[in-house]
Amino acid sequence: MGPLSGLKIIELAGIGPGPMAAMMLGDMGADVTRIDRTRSGAMDFLSDPRFAVHSRSRRSVAVDLQKREGVEVVLRLVRHVDGLIEPFRPGVAERLGVGPDPCLAANPKLVYGRVTGWGQDGPLAKAAGHDVNYIALTGLLHALGRKGDKPVPPLNLVGDFGGGGMLLAFGMVCGLLEAHRSGTGQVVDAAMVDGAALLFGSLFGLHNAGFWKDERGVNLLDTGAPFYEVYETKDGKYVSVGSLEPQFYALLLEKTGLAGESLPPQMDRDAWPAMKERFAAIFRTKTRDEWCALMEGSDVCFAPVLSIAEAPHHAHAKARQAYVDVLGAPQPAPAPRFSRTRQEVDRPAPKRGEHTEEVLGEAGFTPAEIKDLRAAGAIA
Repeated sequence: MGPLSGLKIIELAGIGPGPMAAMMLGDMGADVTRIDRTRSGAMDFLSDPRFAVHSRSRRSVAVDLQKREGVEVVLRLVRHVDGLIEPFRPGVAERLGVGPDPCLAANPKLVYGRVTGWGQDGPLAKAAGHDVNYIALTGLLHALGRKGDKPVPPLNLVGDFGGGGMLLAFGMVCGLLEAHRSGTGQVVDAAMVDGAALLFGSLFGLHNAGFWKDERGVNLLDTGAPFYEVYETKDGKYVSVGSLEPQFYALLLEKTGLAGESLPPQMDRDAWPAMKERFAAIFRTKTRDEWCALMEGSDVCFAPVLSIAEAPHHAHAKARQAYVDVLGAPQPAPAPRFSRTRQEVDRPAPKRGEHTEEVLGEAGFTPAEIKDLRAAGAIA
């Protein structure tokens, strides 16, 4: 029922951004089939359907790409799909025989999506790396952290998922729309280092304008400002404040009891450290729930800092049905929302090879061919 209903996608199994992009397409209604390995791997602990959030919304076929027959299976499946997601280092798919050339030869309309850390070319292209390395190269990691402290990695959210998974999902949809018009497929090169740089674009603009200092913890959005901060409460919990605009800052002063005092101007950077100390002392006078009762829902731009366990139970999350139950475990719901088409999680994460016979049968493989492929160890 989702807006991508009718599209068929093959995902070559990987970790990080590839599975996320495939999940996003599957959540939106695309028929996604993951090509899994035939044998167990180091990341199998992530495969439990209750917990493998980025593995939901697809089927699984187990194929041994080290065997010629397994490669032929994938190339035959490619004939019947609109797109393919490939998560390997540059050159690996070509070495296996499932790179862009044979896949596009099998299906000239195919959109072949590649996601890597460094991109398909450049001096670092074939080097190993992880999220923290990719965002380090963009200047983004340098900007994250408090004054006088070292940079703080934002988990693996910016490189792997924001700069990689979402970038690839966007690139796939763009490629699929263009292929629908032109009748010709192409390769999408989604690099996490490129995506992270895009996410950092507005701060590049502020830096170029002389407004953003190339120093941590002294700027408007990096904990330098007292009105854009996280404060500890009386009960050892935390609240977030983002009162950037003058009218919101005025309300913050009112709610904290500072409105009647003679205070420095909001944008007086020299006064920010002292004002942060004042706000910190004030926020420690009440519990998190007491501050919620006073500020939540107002134009202060306020929210409690919730734990992972707490987040699904907040009233706003419940009202928007922001989390769904999958086999008894909460997961973030598909997003964004659409006014007419519906998207839902109709498939939890599959077991390895769970749908091998089903998918191959739909692609025209006969029972005898499937039996022979299994005997050859090409599928499982």
